[in-house]
Amino acid sequence: MSRSTEGVFAPRYRVVSAAIVLTVTIFAFEGMAISTAMPVAGAELGAARGYGLAFSVLVTLQVLGTVLAGPWCDTSGPLPVVIAGQLLFAAGAAACAAATTYPVFLVGRAFAGLGTGLSVVALYVIIGRFYPSGLRPTVFTYVSAAWVLPSLLGPSVAAWLTESFSWRWVFGIVCVPAVAAAAVVASRARSVEMAYADPAPTTPDGRADVPVDGADRLDADAGVDPAGRAAHLRTAAIGIGVAAAAGVVQYGSAQLRTAVSAAGAAILVGVVAVLLTAPRVLTPGTLTMRRGLASVMTARLLLMAAFNGVVSFVPLMLTAERGASLPIVGVTLTVGSLGWFAGAWVQGRSRWTGRRWQLVAGGGVGLSAGLLLCVLVAATTLPWPVLAAGQLLAGLGMGLATASTGVLALELAPVSDHGAASSSLQLSDSLGSITGLSTASAVYAALHVSAGADRGVYVVMWSALVVLALLVVAAGVRARVERG
Repeated sequence: MSRSTEGVFAPRYRVVSAAIVLTVTIFAFEGMAISTAMPVAGAELGAARGYGLAFSVLVTLQVLGTVLAGPWCDTSGPLPVVIAGQLLFAAGAAACAAATTYPVFLVGRAFAGLGTGLSVVALYVIIGRFYPSGLRPTVFTYVSAAWVLPSLLGPSVAAWLTESFSWRWVFGIVCVPAVAAAAVVASRARSVEMAYADPAPTTPDGRADVPVDGADRLDADAGVDPAGRAAHLRTAAIGIGVAAAAGVVQYGSAQLRTAVSAAGAAILVGVVAVLLTAPRVLTPGTLTMRRGLASVMTARLLLMAAFNGVVSFVPLMLTAERGASLPIVGVTLTVGSLGWFAGAWVQGRSRWTGRRWQLVAGGGVGLSAGLLLCVLVAATTLPWPVLAAGQLLAGLGMGLATASTGVLALELAPVSDHGAASSSLQLSDSLGSITGLSTASAVYAALHVSAGADRGVYVVMWSALVVLALLVVAAGVRARVERG
């Protein structure tokens, strides 16, 4: 059977595919479950105005992990990076489960973020190097599908654990599977190498569809010359700078009371530092929405900014402003995840080949419409199911656009640059999330009055993020590349 007719779980791909799905499933459960439990955890640990830090600290360290992962993958291959990331993630989750103060809790979130950043970039490198281009859309569909079961069960399980036992169980429950996943990957490294050594097909223009020379093996690199090592060190140093600058922005956002204050100055300094450092590790032209690959990265950044800035505060809004129970919070988040999966399934169909930019632009439309419904619920007395409908639309837009940006990034970047493109894509994810969470956190910290009296806070916060969602449409159009 030729590779063109094999599926993602054919014998030659089975181990790698299973490892990818398992890793994403663990991360997905943690993300969805923690969102449900955070209102209770934050109240017990005294988070107050710093509530948004529980999400933004994780994302900030994802930036560092994302930037470090690219050079590490190029030097040693993606397998060691995945294993290290999973173990760091497990250690962070354990620290959160055991935390008795909010600062300790945030340290745990930082370790989890670093592990996630390392792992996700390595997974994208594996997808780009290990699978032929015809299978990649299907792989991304499975990656999105790996969010489905956690999205369906995660919020409900988190609500049950929190109400029946403690929110700490929500964090502790992911530790064992994360360590187990790392052990499975480590034990099958030789099998992955042998599968990868099989001859690769070629594209219509005669180029290898999957690189097979020693320098591109999954488990090790043939060697990096001194100039390459120096470049890796420079990239790592820049990554530390980006993470530090983002951290300053996050700290200032959580402490903001008035624009003219030390916190406001910290935000300004941090934003300037991010603008100076981030372009050196992102695809050139990302921040200016240059046509082609750069606009793919821009779209990804804006998608994550708008969506995460809203969804991270949905549980707090429902519990504090509407008195909703945790099961209702769980249902709302689950509905959004179902929309995401539906969008990811649609984009996986072959009919979109050559037209994926339309899915990105259409995803921006769906996301904007969904977030506008969230604003409407915050501004009125409309019931929570309307907000759930907004999450459904927003999730549908995210499913269409995010998976499509992953496919487009690998299509538009040369095979030799898949590591850099994957790193840039994940860095766009992280910086986008930081942008959205910083916006939301700053508005919440500055305007927060008390539980039950913050309706206007959510209206202002989410309206600003709708603007970012609308810009995704323009980025999708500019991602179009005419084929000669």
